[in-house]
Amino acid sequence: MSKTALVWFRNDLRLSDNDALSWAVDEGYHILPFFHLEEGESLPTGGATKWWLHFALEDFSSQISDLGGQLIIGNPELTCDEALKSVIKKYSIEAVLWNRSYEPEHIKRDTRIKAYLKNQDIHAESFNSNLLFDPTKVTNKSGTPFKVFTPFWKSLKENEICPAPELDLGSISWAKAIAPLSVADLNLLPKIKWGTGFYDAWQPTRSGAMEQVDSFLPERASAYPEQRDRPDLEGTSKLSPYLHFGQIGPRELLTKFRATGDPKVESGVSRQLFWREFANHLLYHFNWTPTKPLYEKYADFPWEEDPTLVKAWQQGQTGYPMVDAAMRELWTTGWMHNRARMIVGSFLVKHLLQPWQEGAAWFWDTLVDANLANNTFGWQWVAGCGADGAPYFRVFNPITQGQKFDVTGGYVRKWCPELKDLPLKYLHCPWEATPLELTAAGVTLGKDYPHPVIEHPDGRKKALDAFAKWKDMS
Repeated sequence: MSKTALVWFRNDLRLSDNDALSWAVDEGYHILPFFHLEEGESLPTGGATKWWLHFALEDFSSQISDLGGQLIIGNPELTCDEALKSVIKKYSIEAVLWNRSYEPEHIKRDTRIKAYLKNQDIHAESFNSNLLFDPTKVTNKSGTPFKVFTPFWKSLKENEICPAPELDLGSISWAKAIAPLSVADLNLLPKIKWGTGFYDAWQPTRSGAMEQVDSFLPERASAYPEQRDRPDLEGTSKLSPYLHFGQIGPRELLTKFRATGDPKVESGVSRQLFWREFANHLLYHFNWTPTKPLYEKYADFPWEEDPTLVKAWQQGQTGYPMVDAAMRELWTTGWMHNRARMIVGSFLVKHLLQPWQEGAAWFWDTLVDANLANNTFGWQWVAGCGADGAPYFRVFNPITQGQKFDVTGGYVRKWCPELKDLPLKYLHCPWEATPLELTAAGVTLGKDYPHPVIEHPDGRKKALDAFAKWKDMS
């Protein structure tokens, strides 16, 4: 007698390296693939994420259709619980399988749904396909969660990775189904004139992920340790959005990286997958961190909330070319280089004394790789209030950071074209150019390009004074 399993896809939009799908096939089930839009109760899906998700889902649905299956899209007007129950009833589902997410809201929802399924005598099982290691099983020698990356990395880097399951995609027996909704019915694409640059910057498909891997390995990956901090170069993999949506799995990537046999790839690129693991480890064990600092003592930090300053930062109008170039790249492409993320983050929370939560919220809405664990960890790191964080008194100088990491000026010239004719010596500090030099470059400060919203020495002093004030209070 035939039996049908619903495989519930979330941020694991791939057919290979997928434990939930492989288990269902191995157990002889007909497969009904299901997706429901993951709108968090307190953290709705960001706009850039929705853009990517639209095309990722279209591509994933096509992959399934090409194999003879049909992706069922849950009704977005229903809660996830309601949509699942409706499909389970309609198709007489006997098993529901999924790959775990370790985000706080997802854990609560999955626990609730698993209890319901078991109460209905429906087989319910979840798997770990989205991380190299299950964070519930990773602790330090004291049996407590890690809070520093290096010991975390050293404890895990030699551990055996559970191999990805082997699955002959042609062997999948798909359940007969008629999809009442299409991906277009989710209305994921933006309705405002935004994200037009995304189309030139990305190919948000499984084949796009594999092409990105092929273009990165082995030459660019080998040069990664030397070029990773240069936003003016193609020195990073740009695989983070594909990883976030699960179009490629971390085990697949680690296997490919290690297959190069290049120690530079192992010490540089592979290590970044463990940073991703560390971020998820922190989110799982310290589930309040998306909105509150890891260390409670930072909750009373004396921020000076100012919507005008936040808006100038968001729009790339701070008067600091390296900061503005990065923020404009983000708005145009949905992505920002990691070194640039540190620079703009430090500027917001230290020079401008704006809460790190403001930055996290903006990144959440505008990044195509807006992963909750990475976003939370990154912002708490730069604010100095999280695990392994940069000390608050470490204030990035946006001028010297630009001079050091945008050596040729190519990054600023691309994203701040109004400054493109300035001599390199003034490109990261245009206010130092003489009026004659500014005129020759066609730049009028305050008109073509803004004056700095705060002088660097004043911003640094402001940050250090706030830190001293906080120390006196705590």
